[in-house]
Amino acid sequence: MCVCVIMCVSYYVCPDSDLYMRFMKSHRCYDIIPTSSKLVVFDTALQVKKAFFALVANGVRAAPLWDTEKQSFVGMLTITDFIIILHRYYKSPLVQIYELEEHKLETWREVYLQATFKPLVSISPEESLFDAVYTLIKNQIHRLPVIDRVTGNVLYILTHKRILKFLQLFVSRIPKPTFMKQTLGEVGVGSYQDIAFIHQATPIITALSLFVERRVSALPVVDDAGTVVDIYSKFDVINLAAEKTYNNLDISVTQALKHRSQFFEGVVKCHKMDTMEMIVDRIVKAEVHRLVVVDDRSSIQGIVSLSDILQALVLSPTGIDAQHR
Repeated sequence: MCVCVIMCVSYYVCPDSDLYMRFMKSHRCYDIIPTSSKLVVFDTALQVKKAFFALVANGVRAAPLWDTEKQSFVGMLTITDFIIILHRYYKSPLVQIYELEEHKLETWREVYLQATFKPLVSISPEESLFDAVYTLIKNQIHRLPVIDRVTGNVLYILTHKRILKFLQLFVSRIPKPTFMKQTLGEVGVGSYQDIAFIHQATPIITALSLFVERRVSALPVVDDAGTVVDIYSKFDVINLAAEKTYNNLDISVTQALKHRSQFFEGVVKCHKMDTMEMIVDRIVKAEVHRLVVVDDRSSIQGIVSLSDILQALVLSPTGIDAQHR
């Protein structure tokens, strides 16, 4: 804690645009690991269906994969894998998805993911949070396992949300860069062209196709007037496993969202006239992965993701654009 205070004082004399970058470089990944957290690891010999049920049962969104033969971690199982399986092999409510029901994780990875197979991306606890931000954004991943290089153990799974929340804890102690007082429109953070969205009556299988083909993690849901009324995210898809309803993907998004947790508080929105300070505060407090940018009529204008925000706060001031490498 003393180290943090000293660093904060030194920052105060240099309130320039790269302040958050220097903050991230001065902290290691180890600093962000909580004293207690849940980590679920799957052996690649586990059945695919059982693995997804285990994600649901443990309330986690991803799990490192351990290969007993290689004696090492070889990848991550995420909700995206579940979506790809459903999207690729769903035929109708009358046809069983064999690839989900019967295959093991190793079969799914080696046989069916050959075209899109990617090696495990990880980071060591000694590396800086700046390196973590760059690695997450550059590789277009949402979960980064922290692996001890000596023992080979996974210590934690880093996310954009965790990193931004860590930064927010110290924001009141250090001066804000001038761009934090600028509006979203002035800074130009987010995506505003050809935003993918769905309607209330859109079938789940269509939404899954958009997740895969457009490589987005959430789809705003609009009514007949074009007003944003809900959002369907990749995380919502795991409810299909929780409810064991993945064999009928012809139902509408609205029907599927009836199974959502009662704690859902609605779509978190923002406007182009909101300042970056307001945007960061809102997304951290709401604990969501993105904000939907709307106009005065609540029609979609764009999407601002955690990745967009970290790019703007940490990488852009140094001239690094990891999103378009």
